[in-house]
Amino acid sequence: MSAADAVTDSLAGLRDRFATVREGEPADYIPQLALADPDAFGLALVSMDGHRYSAGDAEVHFTLQSVSKPFVYALALSVLGLDEVSRWVGAEPSGEAFNAISLEPGTGRPANAMVNAGAIVTTALVPDNPDEPASDRILRCLGRFAGRELDVDEEVFASESATGDRNRALAYLIRSTGTLPVDPVLAVDRYFRQCAIRVTAVDLATMAATLAYGGVNPVTRERVVSAEVAAGVLAVMATCGMYDGSGDWLLRVGLPAKSGVSGGLIAVGPARFGVAAYSPPLDATGGSVRGHAALEAMSRRYGLHLMLNPALPGSTVTLVTTADDLPAAPSGERERGLRGRVGVVVAQGAIDFTAAERVLYALDESGPDGGPVVLDLHDVTSVDSVARGMLHSGLARFTADGRRAAVVDPKDLLGPIDAVRERTGRDLPRHATREDAVAGCARALAGEG
Repeated sequence: MSAADAVTDSLAGLRDRFATVREGEPADYIPQLALADPDAFGLALVSMDGHRYSAGDAEVHFTLQSVSKPFVYALALSVLGLDEVSRWVGAEPSGEAFNAISLEPGTGRPANAMVNAGAIVTTALVPDNPDEPASDRILRCLGRFAGRELDVDEEVFASESATGDRNRALAYLIRSTGTLPVDPVLAVDRYFRQCAIRVTAVDLATMAATLAYGGVNPVTRERVVSAEVAAGVLAVMATCGMYDGSGDWLLRVGLPAKSGVSGGLIAVGPARFGVAAYSPPLDATGGSVRGHAALEAMSRRYGLHLMLNPALPGSTVTLVTTADDLPAAPSGERERGLRGRVGVVVAQGAIDFTAAERVLYALDESGPDGGPVVLDLHDVTSVDSVARGMLHSGLARFTADGRRAAVVDPKDLLGPIDAVRERTGRDLPRHATREDAVAGCARALAGEG
């Protein structure tokens, strides 16, 4: 049990809330997808610090399907550049279903890379040569987004190939306009293979988090694509990723997103997190019913809408140390035996969902050998209601695990905290310095050691 488990608790609560939803049906036009367990439901979140949280069936394997599209688009942009890719594929919302004939009048370009027509062209743009076949290149690139080697579900690939006549028809129609750079049969075969790559919800959250982190995988710390490419992909996802429901999604959820007919769904909070859901029953637009409901509720509950002002990445926790290592710590504290016994986490700025997650994780990581910790909120300017609830829950978990904590909270930002009964900053005389407050908390905690 840890303080950061409050994030896992939140995901588990969302999963429990929507697990009983019975609307929708798994995709059946690809026979292998119809075999999916309709009750499977998993959620996962990956933060910019590479922390992974999950609930439910987040480790169940399924195929990417259309969730592969943003990442192959990123690969094409990385290799060829925006101008060249835009010669072949547009970036305008189609306002139509994923398999619609959305070709630009006069040029024959598909509307965008998120609909099937555009994805087939985008896949065909990936360079192919004997030393590095295009399908292998795609598989390796998507594995770098996920932070591990991925593979192809050959049964799903065969099932798609046997029933994919509409996509073949789209490819031949595009070819007739001169906007498909390779043979239609080969293009569609590659497209089916990328759709059949297997992942888990945790993989998808990591892939989404890589886009959120400007193209750097926050788990492996590898740069997968440039910041410019990641921004371009997110722009297209925001306007086109949910097909004919993209506008309503952006209005209500406010996050760049992409759905897939296997039940996968990703959403990206730029500079905040990547989140993913897996649940096979689909709505009329081909998106996961439970996944859509859970991510919408999550966005509303935690104020994650893109148009809201997020906390700056990396600016929340400014110090993780021990009480005796503070610059102004009195030597007497060392003599009293506090050295190395009490951890200190110093936070600053406005605390929202993302900032609270960083604070909770820092609490778990601080304190020598799982010892007591002081949380210093002296430089925190505000704590919103969502973050306040997370910190209350996380501190309660922290102390329930047998660890002791105290809070320096001179502005009374957290209010009463039942789980933390140690001396706080507001208990000290008004003339007391921050160092006095921290030292007082440290003495109280160490005295109970």
